[in-house]
Amino acid sequence: MKKILCMVLALVTVLSVSVTAYAETNQSRAVIGADLNEEQVTAVYSMFGVRRGDVIELNVTNAEERQWLQGYVDDAVIGTRSISCVYVELLPENSGMSVATSNITWCTGEMYISALATAGITDANIIVAAPFEVSGTAALTGIYKAYEDMTGKKLDDLAKLVSTQELTITGELANEIGSMDSTSIVNELKLMLDQTQQMTDAEIREEIIQIAGRYNVTLTETQIRQLIDLCRSLEGLEPDALKQRVEDIQGTLRKVSDAKTKVVGFAQTVKKVVDSVSGFFNRISDLLSKFK
Repeated sequence: MKKILCMVLALVTVLSVSVTAYAETNQSRAVIGADLNEEQVTAVYSMFGVRRGDVIELNVTNAEERQWLQGYVDDAVIGTRSISCVYVELLPENSGMSVATSNITWCTGEMYISALATAGITDANIIVAAPFEVSGTAALTGIYKAYEDMTGKKLDDLAKLVSTQELTITGELANEIGSMDSTSIVNELKLMLDQTQQMTDAEIREEIIQIAGRYNVTLTETQIRQLIDLCRSLEGLEPDALKQRVEDIQGTLRKVSDAKTKVVGFAQTVKKVVDSVSGFFNRISDLLSKFK
């Protein structure tokens, strides 16, 4: 009887561990660019901090990327190969978003967070990586694919298209005004979707200028036109649901902004110290030269 009881307990333990492992695996995905070779795939998994085989792996092709990027990103930027890779781990509701990047030159963490909220994703830990430097615009396709595979729910196609449009616009703006300001301006517009739906293009234009002014930013007519177009694209989404998702990520975006401010502040402090020390030794050198 004791032997049977021990065997039952052992079996229960094994099943418990297996179920836990399955649950953990089922809540994460690695999506690998279809055109990477084995060496590059290994490098990407190293960036993820995950062993290959410990997570369900999916692939994304250039054709799939083009489905969402075509019309928003120049063909030369999209290219003909699928390189960007993502690791996506779903988190419990209200956990917030975390996005880290490696070898991604154009898209920042806050830009991904904002665009993904538009698509309908707000609680996840995400790593976007590539074996060499790429823009990162195609990574959204992999994130959509991972999310839909894990949840079994299809994201709204229009929301995915607008999310891609948003990412490209914030990316272009970021080159001129910085990623945090561009993301903040776009999010303010998303929060007032119920109002912009009722506005003319001229009225939205004035609103955009006012919002940009609060960030001490002057936008070009081309940039303003891009933001008006984004507002019109957003009109196809449900305002209250979008507003809720944007509000959900505000805390995360503030943390990212605060962290960047601290890094910049620390760097400036270090520079002042280095400059001060350098100046001190220069003065000593000048003084000694007088006695030669």
